[in-house]
Amino acid sequence: MHEDGTRRRWTWGGAAAAAGAVVLAAAAPTDNGAPLPDPLEAGWKGEPVCERLEEDTHHRLLRCTFPAGSGHERHFHAPHAGYALEGGTMRITDEGGTREVDLPAGSTWTSEGVRWHEVRNVGSTTTSYLIFESKPTPETP
Repeated sequence: MHEDGTRRRWTWGGAAAAAGAVVLAAAAPTDNGAPLPDPLEAGWKGEPVCERLEEDTHHRLLRCTFPAGSGHERHFHAPHAGYALEGGTMRITDEGGTREVDLPAGSTWTSEGVRWHEVRNVGSTTTSYLIFESKPTPETP
């Protein structure tokens, strides 16, 4: 239930819904061997950058906001879809190296999961995204 008393639902359709249960991406360990945080647990310089907007037993919806110069410390992602509320330029570092990505407002993407990455807003404006994750479901016998 939201502060204004309404209940909003995020629905998911298409191939991802038809695929059934989704398994979380394997979290790569940190340099000290501990598992990496997910996007909600990871932050930037001790401050959270993502907030949970909605969650049920099957899905989770996050909003992640990055003022210019801020980022998201190393973390992993389960399979997810994203939508750019406010676009910008992000520097992404992962197993493939470092690259800069321009993502205009209204852009969408899907991912089968990310073992690890870290990002930094290298543009001059605040960038924000919605991240919609499928949660694993227990296997039935």
